[in-house]
Amino acid sequence: MVKAKYQSVLDLGQKLNIQDGDVSEENGTLKIKGTANTQYEKNLLWDEIKEIGGDSPSDILADIKVADESVYHRHTVKSGESLSKIAKHYYGDPMKYKAIFEANTNILKSPDVIHPDQELIIPNL
Repeated sequence: MVKAKYQSVLDLGQKLNIQDGDVSEENGTLKIKGTANTQYEKNLLWDEIKEIGGDSPSDILADIKVADESVYHRHTVKSGESLSKIAKHYYGDPMKYKAIFEANTNILKSPDVIHPDQELIIPNL
């Protein structure tokens, strides 16, 4: 029953391609573990868990590791995006576009010019 309650978390884990995933249910507690690619993906999973179970859910134990701790995330630019729009998405603050630009000066010459399909590093702040 608790597995059904958190099905959207399990679905998100599949969508994010969580590695070494394991799910079990024991005495009314759902135990999940696995490795997310980045801290951002781990945060997405925790946000989904909290959406369902509140800030301190007692019916789920999650052990989610991060494979690449050197970056917050890697983002593939889509048509119509800007660094400020990307910064708002990941950090909640469009002015943090400068951090993204600085982390990608190897491929970006100006913060005003990005192109679809470029893979940008979203740095840890």
